[in-house]
Amino acid sequence: MEKPQYAFFEGKIVPISEAKIDIRTNSLQYGTAVFEGIRAYWCGDEKKMFVFRMREHYVRMLDNCKILFIQIPLSIDDLCRITVELLAKENYTEDAYIRPFCYFSSTRISPKLIDMETDIFIYTMPLGDYVDTTRPLKVCVSSWPRVSDGMTPPRGKISGAYVNTAFQKTEAIRNGFDEAIVLTSDGHVAEGSAMNLFHVKNGAVSTPPTTDDILEGVTRDAVITLLEKELHTPVRERKLDRTELYTADELFFCGTGAQIAGIASVDHRTIGDGGFGPVTKKLQHIYMRAVRNKLPGCERWCTEVKT
Repeated sequence: MEKPQYAFFEGKIVPISEAKIDIRTNSLQYGTAVFEGIRAYWCGDEKKMFVFRMREHYVRMLDNCKILFIQIPLSIDDLCRITVELLAKENYTEDAYIRPFCYFSSTRISPKLIDMETDIFIYTMPLGDYVDTTRPLKVCVSSWPRVSDGMTPPRGKISGAYVNTAFQKTEAIRNGFDEAIVLTSDGHVAEGSAMNLFHVKNGAVSTPPTTDDILEGVTRDAVITLLEKELHTPVRERKLDRTELYTADELFFCGTGAQIAGIASVDHRTIGDGGFGPVTKKLQHIYMRAVRNKLPGCERWCTEVKT
């Protein structure tokens, strides 16, 4: 049976065929919406599904809604309960993705952020790898810089801002690369097209600060915790120059979609020996245990879906 079958739409769970918006919907016209991406992992050996860091994702989503003056009459607990109910109704036996979407449901024509009705829908879908995590990726530095906080804030998952991401990702693929790394308007490293970035050199791990036009990643936060607690490797948040990418021992992406993805080369320059570096390899293993509720001490990150 094709999935998904259900969505949360206009305040209730309905068959997904009934979850339809008007073509005049304001956020469809202007890209003024906030969304989230959340993963749920199926553990075949236990026949259980766990949602990873669901609460933290919804905290971020409601924070981001403040940027756009979107008000949703649901609490964090409400959103978590609805999400678990949706997943239970779908009864997945594979990894899945959850997409909550907060938007202006008004049908008036005007690119403003006030005096508009708002709403939220949530749907789920089966999802394996967003990027290939079984091999290191070939990436390029995009010619399209990241939008800045003074334009369309990247710290908010604002739907219209992902045109910027689409340019970067498309450019990379059409030029023969797997992914893109993007720079800030002043030339410092920001992140991947839709994932955060970590840099390893001489055993030291660095990542761009949240003030360098990056998404404040929930997975990024988990990775910092895992590196420091499990691998006893402190992480420094600092500005990164483009040329530091070329001389790195290891580089890797992280994100809800990307998970932990190693990088083999940047702009045709080989990183390390072109394979998975030791930090990336260990982190991949630890992370995949954490998301499936198999890492002691990280159980609080996982919410079981009980059918």
